[in-house]
Amino acid sequence: MAQPYLDMLAAERGAAANTLAAYRRDLDDYLTYLGAEGIDPVEADAASVRAYIADLESRGLKASSAARRLSCIRGFHKFLYAEGFSDSDPSAPVAGPRRAQALPKVLSIAEVDSLLAAARQRIAVAESAGEAAKSKKMLCLLELLYATGLRVSELIALPRSAASTRERYLVVKGKGGRERLVPLTEVAREAMREHLGHVPGDGPWLFPADSESGHLTRQAFARDLKVAGAAAGIRADRISPHVLRHAFASHLLRNGADLRIVQELLGHADISTTQIYTHVLDDRLKSMVRDLHPLNDG
Repeated sequence: MAQPYLDMLAAERGAAANTLAAYRRDLDDYLTYLGAEGIDPVEADAASVRAYIADLESRGLKASSAARRLSCIRGFHKFLYAEGFSDSDPSAPVAGPRRAQALPKVLSIAEVDSLLAAARQRIAVAESAGEAAKSKKMLCLLELLYATGLRVSELIALPRSAASTRERYLVVKGKGGRERLVPLTEVAREAMREHLGHVPGDGPWLFPADSESGHLTRQAFARDLKVAGAAAGIRADRISPHVLRHAFASHLLRNGADLRIVQELLGHADISTTQIYTHVLDDRLKSMVRDLHPLNDG
């Protein structure tokens, strides 16, 4: 039964040799399973397909790989039904395996300290005014991002006036036009003042650039951030503006901040979006029970 299906994929859909080989492997595994259970493929029902998917899980196959297998099986059973080999498609009611929600990449506190230290060092060793200005700009971006958890789109479009405010917070307009207050650390405020002294002209942006928007682009910042990360010994695939936003949230939660407060600071409209950080809370709660519960004798 597998060969006619593979022939159809090759003839009608122009499937490549590598694709056909992968489908053959997946089908062979499925048909071997059915054979061991004494089930003819044309007689398989939804319970048979679900049992196979469960068997894949017991073998330690990742959810993404099991989902690919199920996709192959769906195509196979649709083919059998369309060609009149079977009376129904047993794969239709079978839900795909749930993929575990990926945890956000997060830098450790020590890594963020190294990143900031490396940025300060570049200022100290700058050999020209231009190089110093560029280094102060990067330090300002890093201090602001880690201190506030701003979205990169919010950070790069900060107005020039943000650096001269007397307030200890920023008023940020986020997604959907919603405004929120974002507290500023004194270190971040000082970094902005230092950077502002090197911003030319009197334009509206804190991070002006020769771009369509007139300010720093996401792509340019992401590129420069990877260079800054490399100077601190952080691999390029482990750092991005979003990773620093995650670090801001995770480090706050790890040090006792309330999830609702972090939701407000990040500008999440729904608490469910912030709940990707609950793994941090889980670790903190476990340690609290271990260390503080009166019946835990260690």
